[in-house]
Amino acid sequence: MSATPDTADTAGQARAGAATAAATAEAVRAFRERLAVPALVDVHTHFMPERVLDKVWGYFDSVGPLTGVAWPIVYRHEEERRVALLREFGVRAFTAMLYPHKPAMAAWLNSWAAEFAARTPDCLHTATFFPEEGVETYVRQAVERGARVFKAHLQVGGYDPNDERLEPVWGLLAEAGIPVVVHCGSGPAPGRHTGPGPIGRLLARHPRLPLIVAHMGMPEYAEFLDLAARHREVRLDTTMAFTDFSERLAAFPADRLGRLADLGDRILLGTDFPNIPYPYEHQLAALERLGLGDAWLRAVCHDNGARLFSLR
Repeated sequence: MSATPDTADTAGQARAGAATAAATAEAVRAFRERLAVPALVDVHTHFMPERVLDKVWGYFDSVGPLTGVAWPIVYRHEEERRVALLREFGVRAFTAMLYPHKPAMAAWLNSWAAEFAARTPDCLHTATFFPEEGVETYVRQAVERGARVFKAHLQVGGYDPNDERLEPVWGLLAEAGIPVVVHCGSGPAPGRHTGPGPIGRLLARHPRLPLIVAHMGMPEYAEFLDLAARHREVRLDTTMAFTDFSERLAAFPADRLGRLADLGDRILLGTDFPNIPYPYEHQLAALERLGLGDAWLRAVCHDNGARLFSLR
């Protein structure tokens, strides 16, 4: 019996997706071979409960007001396939970046993330928080359950990192030495508490907090690089930065390439997989074309992350 049009379309899309994945895996393998990098450490990938991720994808599909641009998601697959793809791409460690946009959500997300990490050993156990009653309790519980990295999204959450309810949380994470990936830059659209000012005030109180600025602080690249230069425990991830997509929206300033090179030990590979509008290897190609050298690339794509998370 011949396939129905819908079945044929689905089968064709599956074949095209498999071919794209194979091409990406080959491109990433070639990249790693050129650099003599055994694997990649990607500190900014998203895994969430299915119903939450569906809403995130729906937002991108609708050209949401924060982005304002078409955002076709390349890796729109079931969870098991997305994990398999990262492994095919040679990623030895990745994260499950997830974040609440309202109260009474973070603890539930943390429970899901703990279960996901338990069944996915190459995922760095990720957790999150929101300024609300009980936040210190569930953050401490996440730490006790083995959380290795936290995510805070000031833009989506719409909160000030200096909210007094978060003060014990920052102190706890600084004392434990657990990194926090924070979306604090004003891209793709400014929020009430984005930009280097609020984070600068936070770091003045918690200078030992291992904070990772997501997206290189886009579009305030220069200001966040300067912040990292002043604070030894501040790092930046490359998520979407330097790509053709982002350069059209917020180009990295050429006069800051020297500072980027100087901070090479504190730049970490991040990609935003699976929520990206281009193939995974484009992020790597975008980093390579900066021309900062093989040693810088090896550090960014593997060594810095492996050292931060004590990967063996």
